[in-house]
Amino acid sequence: MLRRLHHEQPDSFAFTPANQAWAEAQITKYPEGRQASAVIPLLWRAQEQEGWVTKPAIEHIADMLGMAYIRVLEVCSFYFMFQMQPTGSVANIQICGTTSCMICGAEDLVAVCQEKIAEKPHTLSADGKFTWEEVECLGACTNAPMAQIGKDYYEDLTVESFTKLLDDLAAGKDVIPGPQNGRYAAEPKSGLTSLTEFDSGKTQYNASVQLATDIKDGVKRIQGDEVPLLTPWVGKDGVVAGRAAADAPPKAPEAPKPAVKQAAEAKAAKPTAKEAEAPAAEENEPEVLKEARGGLPDDLKLLKGVGPKLEQTLNELGFFHFDQIADWTEAEVAWVDARLKFKGRIERDGWIEQAKRLQVGDETEFAKRAKEDGIYEDDAE
Repeated sequence: MLRRLHHEQPDSFAFTPANQAWAEAQITKYPEGRQASAVIPLLWRAQEQEGWVTKPAIEHIADMLGMAYIRVLEVCSFYFMFQMQPTGSVANIQICGTTSCMICGAEDLVAVCQEKIAEKPHTLSADGKFTWEEVECLGACTNAPMAQIGKDYYEDLTVESFTKLLDDLAAGKDVIPGPQNGRYAAEPKSGLTSLTEFDSGKTQYNASVQLATDIKDGVKRIQGDEVPLLTPWVGKDGVVAGRAAADAPPKAPEAPKPAVKQAAEAKAAKPTAKEAEAPAAEENEPEVLKEARGGLPDDLKLLKGVGPKLEQTLNELGFFHFDQIADWTEAEVAWVDARLKFKGRIERDGWIEQAKRLQVGDETEFAKRAKEDGIYEDDAE
């Protein structure tokens, strides 16, 4: 499945104050310089807050962790637990469609979603409250068919119980996760056949369902103000356990700037034409000519690294012959280099060494090939 940023995006993203504090505390779990390890929990918290992971959220998290935007996008698009398109304001329904659930009626549950939510997955319902999708095995095969809604599993579903569940959610009613047919957990439908002594004294629901029911957290998204705080290694004063109070928490490295911003700053920092023409103090102007001797310039395109445009530039600077280039000193190379658009190519391509051979009638491998094929070095001058 192709996963990419949704075509419609909000203008900005910010964690709620509580979620921001939680996120900053998560970063303290990792050694300095390794803050990128917190990318998955921060993406998950952003999704819990917004319902899906937006482009501004990806960029905000990247800035917090000192990561390039593309690296966070790669993580988000790789893991299917992250929703990259808007989800229902109440819930995104995930129907398990793998073998056990499929043979126990998952296709009927999908049909209910198509009827009550939308014909196609990842599509908002008419009231904007729901979206749905089919997912791979969620590991509750004994309680098939099942669906994950929010953080909890809703198991042993039938068309009737699933329809009622959606209706209750739409009406804002509290729903009870776990088995929907009266089973306590994953015991046989006929009841316990072993360990029967543990059947007494148990809570009304299994531990997971009981907690979700007690705090009315069936489909509620995390907001960061839940109790207990899920970063117990950070004290009330913000000091990380095991670290002296005077020590500041590790700070994430400065986030790399996006390529677009880097290009814009590089362009702004580029010297003006007048500045570029001003020779440096250590540059010496080499001997130049107003025109080629006898009106017969050498074919400078036989130098590897010199194309038609660059040959014209060299002629305009006063260089027409191989012996001129062969005699350049280091300081003179600097003078010429400062007047070329792409600096460093004189030494990179070995112009002086080539020119010394060509001035005495010797041929370089490149010059021989250029003469035979009529193909010269391309340049971007």
